[in-house]
Amino acid sequence: MTTTSLGRFGDARREAVGVLLHSRLLAGCAHGISVRRLGQDRAGEMRLTRFLHCEAVTTEEMVSTAAARTAQRCAGRDVLVIQDTTVVRSDGGGGLYLHVAIAVDAEDGALLGLVYATFLTREHGRRATRTRRPIKDKESQRWLDGAEAAALVCAKARRITMIADRESDIYEAFACRPEGVDLLVRAAQDRALGDGGRLFARLDGQRAAGRMTIEVPAKSGQKARTANLAVRFLPVDLPRPRSRLRCDAPPAVSLSLVDTREVKARHGGEPLHWRLLTTWRVGDIADALAVIGLYRCRWIIEQLFRTMKTQGFDIEALRTETEPPLRRLVIATLIAAITVQQLLHARDGATGRPLTDAFDPADQPLLEALNRSVEGKTVKQQNPHPPGSLAYAAWTCGRLGGWTGYYGQPGPIVLLRGCQKFHAAKQALITLKHQDVRIC
Repeated sequence: MTTTSLGRFGDARREAVGVLLHSRLLAGCAHGISVRRLGQDRAGEMRLTRFLHCEAVTTEEMVSTAAARTAQRCAGRDVLVIQDTTVVRSDGGGGLYLHVAIAVDAEDGALLGLVYATFLTREHGRRATRTRRPIKDKESQRWLDGAEAAALVCAKARRITMIADRESDIYEAFACRPEGVDLLVRAAQDRALGDGGRLFARLDGQRAAGRMTIEVPAKSGQKARTANLAVRFLPVDLPRPRSRLRCDAPPAVSLSLVDTREVKARHGGEPLHWRLLTTWRVGDIADALAVIGLYRCRWIIEQLFRTMKTQGFDIEALRTETEPPLRRLVIATLIAAITVQQLLHARDGATGRPLTDAFDPADQPLLEALNRSVEGKTVKQQNPHPPGSLAYAAWTCGRLGGWTGYYGQPGPIVLLRGCQKFHAAKQALITLKHQDVRIC
C-alpha cells in the first residue's frame, strides 16, 4: 500500500480514487476545498462524489490505514502522542467536532503520523448531568480511547507519553491509563487532597526550585519575547473524587505536579503559567525541565489544526450537507494536512526522516526535476539536503511555494502552496501519460 493510499476499501478501484483524492487535496486547496474543485471537471466531480458517498469507504479504515504507517515509524523511539479536539461545524454550543491523536518523535520533534481520530456530535443540555453519568457515556471517554489507541499503535515504541491540554484533566484518565503509557496534561482542577488541603495551594507554597527562559512567539496583540520562568514541583497523591465513588477506578493515584510561571512579565498581557500533572517521576529540577520541554511540543497539534482550517484547507467552509460524506472528506483532509506538517518538521534536516514518510518512492524523479527548476546559483539557493530525504522534499516545496531561500525557514502555508504545485505537476504528468496511451 502506498504512502498516499487512504485505504483499500475492499476494491482496487476505490483505493485508486482514494489516492487521487489525497493528491487533489494537496494540489487544489489554495482557496479552500470543495468536491467540485477537487474533481476539476464534471467526470472527476462525480467520481469523487461516488467515492465519498460509498458506504464501503469508512473513516475507520482511513484512520487505521494511516495508523499502520505510523506504527512502523514508532519502533524503537521515545514517542509523544499528542491529542486534542477541534470544531468542524459549529451549532451554538453543539455541532460536529474532530478528536485527533498524532505521534511525534520525542527526541527530534518529527511528526510520525496519525494515531487516532474520531468524531463527536456535541449536544445541548447535557452539562448539568455530567457528574451522574459514567465516563463511558461522556465525551471525556475520548481521552481514554486515545490512550488505548496509542498503546496499540505505538506498541513497538521504547516509551509512550500522552500529552493533552486542560480538558483531559480527568481522574479516570490517570487511574485507567494503559500499561506502558505515561500521561502529561495541563491541570485544570484544583483538587482536594487527602489531608484536607488543596492541590494548587500546596504547590504555591513551595519555593522555586529553579529558573528557565523560553522564547515566546508573537501572537495577537503581543510581540515575541523572552520569558523568564520560575519552576516548582512536588509529588502528589490524588484521592478519587467524591463524584466517582461508584466507578471502578482505584481510590488514589500517585503523580508529579510541575508548575512553571512567568516572573516580572512586562508585556502587558497575561503571564505564562502552566501547572502540569504527569505520571513521570519528577525528582529534581532536571526532571521538571524535561517535563516542561515535552509539554511545549503540544503546539504541533495546534499547527496541524491551523493547516486544516482557514489558512489552509478551510474545512469549516465545506458545504457538504450530508454528514457521512463530510466526515470522510474531513478525515482525508486531516491525513493530507499531516503530510504538510511532516514537511514542516523535516525542513531543516535535523530529523533525518526519509522521503517516503510523506511521498511515494516514485515521486522522487519529479521532485528532483522540480528542484532543478527552482535552484539558483548562490549557495543559499541550492538544496543542501540529500535526494531521498524528506528535508530535500521540504526545501523543494518551500521554493515552489514562494520561499526565497534566504530568510528563515518556510512556514506551513508556504509549504502547503509548494505541495499544491508539486501535486498539480504530478497530476499533469498522469494526464499526459493517459493521453499518450489513448493515442497509441
